[in-house]
Amino acid sequence: MGSSSNSVFQCFLFMMFMFLYGNQQVQAAAANLFNVLQYGASGDGKTDNSKAFTNAWKQACQSGGNSVVLIPLGTYLVLPTVFQGPCKGAIAFQVKGLLRAPTDAASLHLDHWISFRYIDRLTITGGGSLDGQGASAWPYNTCLTDPNCPPFPVTLRFDFVTNSWINHITSINSKNFHFNIFASTNIRIHQVNISAPGDSPNTDGIHIGDSTGIHISDSEIATGDDCVSMGPGSQNINITNVHCGPGHGFSVGSLGKSPNEKDVAGVTVRNCTLTGTLNGLRIKTWSPSHSSRCSDVTFEHVNVENVNNPIFIDQNYCPSHKCGRQWESRVKIQGVRFRNIWGSSSSRIAVNLQCSRSTPCENIELRNINIDYNGGGGGATAAAAASSCSNVHGVAYGEQHPPSCMWKSFSTMSAQ
Repeated sequence: MGSSSNSVFQCFLFMMFMFLYGNQQVQAAAANLFNVLQYGASGDGKTDNSKAFTNAWKQACQSGGNSVVLIPLGTYLVLPTVFQGPCKGAIAFQVKGLLRAPTDAASLHLDHWISFRYIDRLTITGGGSLDGQGASAWPYNTCLTDPNCPPFPVTLRFDFVTNSWINHITSINSKNFHFNIFASTNIRIHQVNISAPGDSPNTDGIHIGDSTGIHISDSEIATGDDCVSMGPGSQNINITNVHCGPGHGFSVGSLGKSPNEKDVAGVTVRNCTLTGTLNGLRIKTWSPSHSSRCSDVTFEHVNVENVNNPIFIDQNYCPSHKCGRQWESRVKIQGVRFRNIWGSSSSRIAVNLQCSRSTPCENIELRNINIDYNGGGGGATAAAAASSCSNVHGVAYGEQHPPSCMWKSFSTMSAQ
């Protein structure tokens, strides 16, 4: 994105912020307010509010100007609902209450709970919460062992959404992913709180696919799967000041499962913290796989505390262990930088770079790595952390603890 379009987008976000958080007089004058209570909604926690929410949305979407769909304080049962665009102007979905998902079997195997589609200039905010009631679905999730498992509802789906802003929202106990962003452009996610038990299946915090210009900042994510996962077609993704844990860390992938996947490029994870996660900073590709490319990925200034596999490139990914080995991963990984990563590892192998023999990793950089092995129990032990490399080409600069296994090392050079 060019500097001029960046400025326009930032100006839009500022205006939306002022619009939503200004005083009541300014808000009343500037916005068309659509309170769901006026459309028959009830915050009693029992009434199905899907129709009331949809009717309020339709009116707001077609009103033009700056419109707000307001969900006041209260507990609102909402069945699976789609909020469809395009709309005639900017639109905000302001959640002050608690939205609660259904637990009935009829709603169990859909791909969404709340879905936003084909919308430009959407804002989701308000300080409220969305409860996916995932405990009603998790016992039936067999996706780890069954590649043909049925879908489970994503709490918030964003499909073909552009120039939008999500902030001050809490998502708890999703049945599947909390947020799924697909085919979308220029979305900023700020100060969200996402949580599910550490053993809840497939509860990724934020999953991104086929999208460009996604910015995630100043958020707390604690899940049973990846805190943020970036699938095929993820381009220009920035993750800043996010705390992850429990969960499976920040993951690029999995990649290469399907033919004709779009490449991944321009991913940055910066100034983040991981605590007690199953993986840390990870790129994962299927083995065997179809051909694609992953390039220009930077992980920098990241603190890992009691993290398994803190630095991990895994080109042998096959969670069901039923993939076969007729050929290896054909995803080309190049231009990946791990810079200023420090803390403790619960696995002895703290730096684990396992690349494809047929398509080796290239231009991998390790710079100032300082990770101790804590023995898996949170305390210091005499055992030292180690690194492991296979089919990887790159360089290591500055401090390297554990010692680098890269073919070329410049451990005496100062970081730049």
